[in-house]
Amino acid sequence: MHEDLKAAIDGLLPEMHGDLADLVRIPSVSAASFDAEQVRRSAAKTAELLEKAGFEGVRMLEIDGAHPAVFGERAGPAGARTVLLYAHHDVQPPGPAESWTVAPFEPVERDGRLYGRGSSDDKAGIVIHTGAVRAFGDEVPVTVKVFVEGEEETGSAHLSDFLVEYGDLLAADVIVIADSGNWRVGVPALTTSLRGVVSVFVEVRTMDAGVHSGMFGGAVPDALTTLARVLAGLHDADGNVAVPGLVTGEAPELDLTEEELRSQAGAVDGVELIGEGSLTTRLWMKPAISVLAIDAPPVDEAINQLVPMARAKVSMRIAPGQDTAVAMDALVAHIENLPAWGARVTVTPHESGEAFALTADDPRVQAFRDGLAEAWGREAVDMGVGGSIPFVAAFSDAYPDAAILLTGVADPTSRAHGPDESLDLDEFRRGMLAEAIALRNLAS
Repeated sequence: MHEDLKAAIDGLLPEMHGDLADLVRIPSVSAASFDAEQVRRSAAKTAELLEKAGFEGVRMLEIDGAHPAVFGERAGPAGARTVLLYAHHDVQPPGPAESWTVAPFEPVERDGRLYGRGSSDDKAGIVIHTGAVRAFGDEVPVTVKVFVEGEEETGSAHLSDFLVEYGDLLAADVIVIADSGNWRVGVPALTTSLRGVVSVFVEVRTMDAGVHSGMFGGAVPDALTTLARVLAGLHDADGNVAVPGLVTGEAPELDLTEEELRSQAGAVDGVELIGEGSLTTRLWMKPAISVLAIDAPPVDEAINQLVPMARAKVSMRIAPGQDTAVAMDALVAHIENLPAWGARVTVTPHESGEAFALTADDPRVQAFRDGLAEAWGREAVDMGVGGSIPFVAAFSDAYPDAAILLTGVADPTSRAHGPDESLDLDEFRRGMLAEAIALRNLAS
């Protein structure tokens, strides 16, 4: 049906592979302890790719204290819809080098996949946008704006400021956020729900200072054991979140099996799955609690001392429909009331992000469904994502009349945020084609 677009993208594909590899080579980690100049380098490279795709007015958007975002625009016919294409050019830290089988920032193609940090999350999104637009040549069917953020991996702390400062510039009828993924390789998806998140710091203090573990152990509790007792109270015996009063829902089951989930997660033999309900409900529509970190003496520095104080960061994912402030209050109150042998337990709220449910029955959304169906040769499925993308709610608040779509070409084996992150290159091609077809569909 759209043979011209298919031929154009096939012709562009080698160059698109090269553009993606060039982006992956830039270690644009936005975390505070990494070189901010590398994030600026990736912004400059993104701007270069937008200019090559014919975008006008390409420039970095700056906010005090923020990593730079990048903007460009291509005008469509008079009266045409305006589509804003979002991606982000920053990446997660690579983690221990020994966990990778390739160098994190030296892209390697192997067995039809491109390996490297940011290959799927989310530098592929940038190149999908430029490739889809380039497929049209000199004339695009709708007005296309591109906004590529530089600090999504650190929580998009300044996105609201960008939307205030540049709100008119970014306004659109349709917002396409290329920061999600597909159900599996060969099965396209639209993401229709996201869990939100709240997190807290928990500090347990049992003594003013450390004391001899032999002289006082057995009568005086140490802070680490007490903290472990508190953290154990976050779940019931079946692994369900024990915080009362939280929203839960039901998700489409699709065809996820326990074996597939174990493989995707790399679960070791013998580990039991936790919680109750269908797998997709547990992953997308129920709260989940994780202990992300504990401040305590490292094992190789341990001495025979009762530890007087220990801290942990606790993160709770919340289901769509859950009020974030209510969830935070419930988590804080639950921890404060857990048994702790009378220790001083201090719970400090930290981060929060809204859950979100996207409107699926909109003709503007259908334009993308049809594009996905043609590019993949099968209907797209609706899926949830257990993770949180708080900026989706920010876009929704800023542009309440816009249709918001969440797409992407990562798959469950992409290992985003982990070692050996990768991207299936055929999915990459299909993603560009689907977006190009959708842009043409939106013109009608």
